[in-house]
Amino acid sequence: MTALAPSGRQAKLVYDDSSVIITEVGGGLREYRVGDRAILDGYDATAMASRGRGQLLLPWPNRIADGRYAFGGTTQQLPLNEVALRNAIHGLTRWSAWEIEQSAPGELRASFVLRAQSGYPFTLGFAADYRLDSGGLTVTITATNLGDQPAPVGFGAHPYLRVADAGGAPVRADDAELTVPAATRLVTDERMIPTGTAAVAGGEFDFRAARPIGPLVLDTCYTDLAADPDGRTRVRLAAPGGSSVTVWMDEAWPYLQVFTGDTLGSDERRRSVAIEPLTCPANAFNSGDGLRVLAPAESFAGAWGIVPAGNG
Repeated sequence: MTALAPSGRQAKLVYDDSSVIITEVGGGLREYRVGDRAILDGYDATAMASRGRGQLLLPWPNRIADGRYAFGGTTQQLPLNEVALRNAIHGLTRWSAWEIEQSAPGELRASFVLRAQSGYPFTLGFAADYRLDSGGLTVTITATNLGDQPAPVGFGAHPYLRVADAGGAPVRADDAELTVPAATRLVTDERMIPTGTAAVAGGEFDFRAARPIGPLVLDTCYTDLAADPDGRTRVRLAAPGGSSVTVWMDEAWPYLQVFTGDTLGSDERRRSVAIEPLTCPANAFNSGDGLRVLAPAESFAGAWGIVPAGNG
């Protein structure tokens, strides 16, 4: 009997010299390459997706304090899968098998029906449409309420990005230049649950103008994002004199998490930077910030993408 890969079946998108691999497990993004260059700090086909690598975070991103929230007059209790901090983290679809349908060499849809369950008694259909073309990788996520009662929902994505110097050597977070067009960051407690906001102007978290990350530890949610005239917000990671990568988001994603990986193992710590589009921040099921409530049969969609080497 042939052993199954931990991330399930693999689907490959190809355009010119670019390729992307999407996994059956979680419908996630495992690899993105342009020629010999790795755009993502991904993972091997024989491994699980560690620390959210390339995963879709549905039906909520980030954390719910104590895994507990009230909705529609009823208190719900989710399993605590971030045990040390007593939180429910990154949703319910990451480890499930998604259906994958590839319609063209550079296009596919991953879909999944999340069934009502303890702690989340709602039934939602999710689709992730991946497209690889001359503009890079575009990911469009759609949620549809398939049940007969309103349902709370949020989206997140968790790609770890890498850039390289002029010689092609990967650059660590300390030496990478970051641009985040955000005026505000969320302040959190010791459990990473938001307690308020702070303006970034003039402080260490201000990346509105490109500058090296240096030794700064980032596991930081930004908001008040400035969009370009086309309605997209763009976040850029660059190696001075080397390659760059841009993550863009449409108006469905008013929050952004940046993570330098300081809590990872010694071989992964600060090796790359996670740039995570979010439709809502941590604990939105309790705060209501950015939370979408879908009526029966209602859908909500948002698109984001990755553009290597300044192509877009």
